[in-house]
Amino acid sequence: MTKRRAAILVLEDGRTFHGEAYGSVGETFGEAVFTTGMTGYQETLTDPSYHRQVVVQTAPHIGNTGVNDSDDESGRIWVAGYVVRDPARLSSNWRATGSLEDRLAAEGVVGISGVDTRALTRHLRERGAMRVGVSSVDDDPQALLRRVRETPQMVGADLSAEVSTAQPYTVAAEGEHRFTVAALDLGIKRNVPRRLAARGVTTHVMPAGSGIDDLLATGADAVFFSPGPGDPATADHAVELAREVMRREVPLFGICFGSQILGRALGFGTYKLGYGHRGINQPVLDRATGKVEVTSHNHGFAVDAPLNQVIDTDFGAVEVSHVCLNDNVVEGLRARDVPAFTVQYHPEAAAGPHDADYLFDRFAELIDGGSGAHRAATAGKGH
Repeated sequence: MTKRRAAILVLEDGRTFHGEAYGSVGETFGEAVFTTGMTGYQETLTDPSYHRQVVVQTAPHIGNTGVNDSDDESGRIWVAGYVVRDPARLSSNWRATGSLEDRLAAEGVVGISGVDTRALTRHLRERGAMRVGVSSVDDDPQALLRRVRETPQMVGADLSAEVSTAQPYTVAAEGEHRFTVAALDLGIKRNVPRRLAARGVTTHVMPAGSGIDDLLATGADAVFFSPGPGDPATADHAVELAREVMRREVPLFGICFGSQILGRALGFGTYKLGYGHRGINQPVLDRATGKVEVTSHNHGFAVDAPLNQVIDTDFGAVEVSHVCLNDNVVEGLRARDVPAFTVQYHPEAAAGPHDADYLFDRFAELIDGGSGAHRAATAGKGH
């Protein structure tokens, strides 16, 4: 076997890990985060929400099933870098069209293998997510550390425009068309319009800079705000757009970054979590039903809202609808007086779990109950 090229990983606090190059040879920087999923690495890699993040896989064996042409959540790999313990020497799956390492190399994704990812994850959990550099071209930790500390932090990062579609596109409903949704692409994953299409919804995916007229010109019965990367405190355009959607009482659903946007639009603050929630095994309580769901998460920021009271906002009463049972982080909001709700996690999760898939049914029911609301609200306004 050919000996692999040496590589180093240096965190911004100076902690250093040695390993071997995995994927592309080179150097990369980003925010070091860990994800606890044992499956779904292809979906993770192609999720735009991981833009500018170096992902640490806590599962020790990565690449076993290779990669295929069906599971991408976008048109490219978005992670800034990739850290694994034991990469598969061979991939074996009937759907595989190639190996994970070859895919990483082809897209220029710098990774490192042979790292004690358990120790690295414990360090990030205790010290918090932080900037990191991975290099297979420079073996000097101090020199790499200096470059790490010169890179921008995730707080204050405005990234949605960097991952959004440049041009609108449409995903047609499957079977009978029931509703039309305008989805603001802040970093949307392909499975969102797929889950809507399965419910008879045609989705118009719109660039992040779209205005209210652009959204309603699609004939939308409702609006969706997608997941995405970056600090929600920077997303002023999207926040004002959400406020305008609610003023017109157009049904609105937001996921993850979209949930944080809606939270800000309702008057709540947002904050950065210590190390975030990333993985497919997070327990969340749906307060409406009392059901505990196993859910998929990928968020480093959260909404700061009171858990145990109904809050009066510019748009009426709002309550926290979902809570993470690990740490009481707000995982969903529901407005009582306008047709709007959010969840912080991912009901569209692929490769799963699917406990929260019913939320797309809730969205369809909200549209069905309020379809035509925006037409009445905008009558005589040229829309």
